Amino acid sequence: MVAAGAHRPGPLKQQNKAHKGGKHSGSSQRRAGGRVSVKAQPRRRLRDLSRVDRRHQALQLRRQRKEAVLAEKRSLGSRDGPPHLVVLVPLHSGTAAHNTLHLLQSQDSAVVRAAEGRAGDFALLCPRLKQRWRFVTAQAGDLHTVLDLAKVADSLLFILDPTDGWDSAGEYCLSCLFAQGLPTYALAVPGGTDLPPKKRIDARKKLAKAIEKRFPEAKLFPLNTEQESSLLLRHLATQKQRHLAFRDRRPHLLAYAAEFLPGQESDLVGTLKVSGFVRGQTLSVNSLVHIVGHGDFQISQVDAPPDPLSLNPRVVKGQKRSQDMEIQDDSANGIDEMEEDIKVLMKADPKKQESLQSEVVPDPMEGEQTWPTEEELQEAEASLKANRRVVKVPKGTSKYQAAWIVDDGEEGSEKDDDDEDDDFDDMMEEAVCQEGESSEEEGEPAEEDCETMTIPESLRDDQYDEKVKEDEQMLERYKQERMDEMFPDEVDTPRDVPARVRFQKYRGLKSFRTSPWDPKENLPRDYARIFQFQDFSRTRKNLFRQIEKEETEGALVGWYITVHVCNVPVSVMESFKEGKPLVLFSLLPHEQKMSVLNFLVHRHPSNNEPVRAKEELIFHCGFRRFRASPLFSQHTSADKHKLERFLRPDAAVVVTVYAPITFPPASVLLFKQRSNGMHDLIATGSLLSVDPDRIVIKRLVLSGHPFKIFTKMAVVRYMFFNREDVMWFKPVELRTKWGRRGHIKEPLGTHGHMKCHFDGQLKSQDTVLLNLYKRVFPKWTYDPHVPDPVPWVRSESALPLQEVEMD
Repeated sequence: MVAAGAHRPGPLKQQNKAHKGGKHSGSSQRRAGGRVSVKAQPRRRLRDLSRVDRRHQALQLRRQRKEAVLAEKRSLGSRDGPPHLVVLVPLHSGTAAHNTLHLLQSQDSAVVRAAEGRAGDFALLCPRLKQRWRFVTAQAGDLHTVLDLAKVADSLLFILDPTDGWDSAGEYCLSCLFAQGLPTYALAVPGGTDLPPKKRIDARKKLAKAIEKRFPEAKLFPLNTEQESSLLLRHLATQKQRHLAFRDRRPHLLAYAAEFLPGQESDLVGTLKVSGFVRGQTLSVNSLVHIVGHGDFQISQVDAPPDPLSLNPRVVKGQKRSQDMEIQDDSANGIDEMEEDIKVLMKADPKKQESLQSEVVPDPMEGEQTWPTEEELQEAEASLKANRRVVKVPKGTSKYQAAWIVDDGEEGSEKDDDDEDDDFDDMMEEAVCQEGESSEEEGEPAEEDCETMTIPESLRDDQYDEKVKEDEQMLERYKQERMDEMFPDEVDTPRDVPARVRFQKYRGLKSFRTSPWDPKENLPRDYARIFQFQDFSRTRKNLFRQIEKEETEGALVGWYITVHVCNVPVSVMESFKEGKPLVLFSLLPHEQKMSVLNFLVHRHPSNNEPVRAKEELIFHCGFRRFRASPLFSQHTSADKHKLERFLRPDAAVVVTVYAPITFPPASVLLFKQRSNGMHDLIATGSLLSVDPDRIVIKRLVLSGHPFKIFTKMAVVRYMFFNREDVMWFKPVELRTKWGRRGHIKEPLGTHGHMKCHFDGQLKSQDTVLLNLYKRVFPKWTYDPHVPDPVPWVRSESALPLQEVEMD
């Protein structure tokens, strides 16, 4: 007998073509009615070139790229381009920058000109080589100075120690520079001549092996003689330039000279005249400028004074010129000469000038109003009839007077409900910090009861106790971070407040991944102050295409100009006089407006202290520097992203803040300020997007324990403590830590016990969980003014950097 079953065809079964209904050429021709469509030549045919043509095209592209690189090399430091800006960064306490500067100044047939404002800032002019350089020194301990100069530098010249290379402060400086974006660099090693020849070779091999990790394929340049300094200068002039995207698309300049003119109304605010060489792109007078560390400002006019670093300067009568080398001071006679020959290039046009408005001023009375329909009018009339009451009134009483007569039973029947409740989550998070602050304030003696006396350093236990209190707060944060890792998002249900009141802002979701969430729902008031693009990526693409193709009217790259910046506080000039660099960046359109920025960052391995969300951090984003309180969330491809309560060390995290719009690409560095003013690098990354619609969801997990277990039923307790809460959260789905899913059937008793149904039998050691979700937003704590950090004290060992005790 043949067993009954389905027929299985063999490998030789005939395969017929499928019928293509409705796609016959005859039917399409009949539908066209005799019309013939225009035949467009496809792009593929245009690209189908012959082998010879493809070779010729590749050769042309290769020549164009080579010519562009050579033109960039020739223009940098030449007569038509800006001077080659070289920043010297000593990475070890044993290296002295002044010896290096002296060697660089001792070039044959070179003119050295000292610049005003900064010590160790000079220009080197070589008419024989047709090159000009500008050298600026930055100490590795001064973090803001190093990062600001690296934003505009053409080359960084790292000064290494011949034996150790760099110390701990140099390592910290290198970490920040690599995260921000490293321009072209060179490594110089002065000294080492006092060592014996054999030890000198061993030390050089040891140093070359030590720098392989940080600088692969880098060449060490000894710097002890004039010939070696000449080789270093030639290397700096001929090496290929590394590009930083955030500065190549924006005009920028480093101030060579500055002058402050007080305003008529106040001496604290006035016009700042900044002179320097234009770099990057053409500078327009109608665009805004950002002074790094101080804010955004408008330009009133741009002047064209004589170039103080010209390779062919004018010979002034009565002035003797040396044949070999000449050191001139521009601050004495240069200003008078510049004032005579200053030409006004352009003045700002009020109609075309960019506005300084950074926020939208919301109108609280603005709202959408529509005319009511007939059904709504009938419902309103019916509700009025239902609400009418009969009241006995004296004769002659009008309807208006009768409406004010109140019955005896009506008084006190209604109470005003407050729609907004306190955010208990933030209160619980800040309770630990407030506890520590209140303990410090208690027990402090009055100032009148104290007397001044000198005690030995060993007896000053109060300072030691202060450090112990900080350690206790840090220990509490470590405990919170550890608990969040072990029991993510779990909270205890409060006993004094009903759960339906305590968690009234939360909602349940069937699926966190697929359930819908409207991004325009229940937005905070701060969202009325920000700007949003309809399509940010398209706006960015069009803007960058416009920068590359269209020519902008203004000061070209390489011109020496004076920019008149309006309404600048006098503190900017004071910082320049103190020796701080003055860096100007011209803003692209919309970059002064506030929005929601998202950064993708990784935790820096040198820092392992816990960092909570909404804790104030310092951001170095591209050319900006500001303070803000960010949110941390997971980096996923979904439309909803779960909030992270702490900055995770093992995964990429998205940081969300309110900040001015910046077009990516742009690097970002996150710092945390200590109580003594020092800045710790905690994370590095890049700008991800400018998107206020990115949904950050805070998850909250309530836990309960099975009390009685049946086949697929269980009695759960300790999740709620009253019957009303069980009925309120009955629609929300339950899950367990061991993968079971279920729902609440009914409450049992009045103390929060509930009967639950699951898709399988529970284990006695399992835990029942209920997930609640709420959208969260960052705090508006944006502050563009960041105080300078306390400098680091160098230590030659690999131990953590020592702190500086300030008076």
